[in-house]
Amino acid sequence: MNPQQVKVFDTTLRDGEQAPGFSLRVSEKLHLARQLDRLGVDIIEAGFPIASPADAEAVRRIAQEIRRPVIAALARCHRADLERAAWSLEPAARGRIHTFIATSDLHLQAKLRMSREQCLQAAVDSVRFARQHTDDVQFSAEDATRSDLDFLCRVADAVIAAGATTINLPDTVGFTTPDETLDFFRTIRTRVPNADTVTFSTHCHDDLGLAVANSIAAVQGGARQVECTVNGIGERAGNAALEEIVMAFHVRRDRYEYTVGIAQKEIYPSSELLTRLTGQAVQVNKAIVGRNAFAHEAGIHQDGILKDRRTYEIIRAEDVGAPWNPLVLGKHSGRHAVQKRCKDLGLDVEGAELVEIYRALMAIADDRKTLTDSDLLAVVSSVRTAQPAAQGPVDPFDTPPAAAHALRDRGYGHGV
Repeated sequence: MNPQQVKVFDTTLRDGEQAPGFSLRVSEKLHLARQLDRLGVDIIEAGFPIASPADAEAVRRIAQEIRRPVIAALARCHRADLERAAWSLEPAARGRIHTFIATSDLHLQAKLRMSREQCLQAAVDSVRFARQHTDDVQFSAEDATRSDLDFLCRVADAVIAAGATTINLPDTVGFTTPDETLDFFRTIRTRVPNADTVTFSTHCHDDLGLAVANSIAAVQGGARQVECTVNGIGERAGNAALEEIVMAFHVRRDRYEYTVGIAQKEIYPSSELLTRLTGQAVQVNKAIVGRNAFAHEAGIHQDGILKDRRTYEIIRAEDVGAPWNPLVLGKHSGRHAVQKRCKDLGLDVEGAELVEIYRALMAIADDRKTLTDSDLLAVVSSVRTAQPAAQGPVDPFDTPPAAAHALRDRGYGHGV
């Protein structure tokens, strides 16, 4: 493996699907797994088989059909969980059992009611049992970033000796910061014997809005697997967003000399499919895949985009498979954007007529929020059927023309 190659571990179908409102049926999980395969993720965490018969069946069906990526199944450090995960992965061309137990004193005392030594033994026993079913075993230390560092290193050392091939150190509650994360991974990789024989992984939650930044910091600290989800969905505030990590590496190659095997043009289609299957919309200002990610209403921005897209866009919409229709007409728009949209609709407007159309649009823009093509066509029609514009210079910020009043009479403007 290239030392700068980072594996993408997609947990949309497991951690993402656990989030309230994101539950998927077996057929829907299989449908999304096919798209994740097209997206090029290295590992698909297909589910948590012990959670329900349907989840176990979903993992098994995905393992039967999806052959290129590794198919992972989650299991607690319980024999029943591990057996169910192993059954679900039997048909896989490349299967991974992902077993986990919390290592922070808070979780050990308040949730698990066990000692550190009991935790250590459970982790070792589970990894050994998992290795009887597959050579690919991932161990996760839940709440790793709030765990005692000495104890965490002991656990990592022990599970590596027991046969774990990937060590995941999750920021389960989104508590840490990028500088801490960088030091955290560097320290553990320095202190754990045989650390260079396994892949270290990061799994960050977004409770403080730092999941992507922390994931990138972990990679800088030596992690070579990032766990993430499409659209950043997941427990509470969600997981690190796959699309943001991938495009950060792409756009800032000058800072992040890491490579991933993601087909970038499948990013937006993956986001759209997830939205359709779950019925959960993406926030409009979501980076990379939000409706406004490549949209511009401000006149200054629109003018810049029309002259050179690089003035206000660091990513091209088509690079992530998204449609590019950047000019949103609204109260902040300028005349250049109005003229361009008219031209796109086959309307040649300029000079005084353009100013009249612009003034009429701005007169109704406050009330209509966003102006549609239908609004624009109605305005053009009203301006062209109204009395000819006055001769001489026209002030675009002057009182709205008669056309604007006519539009309001026809239902545009206040109260609409």
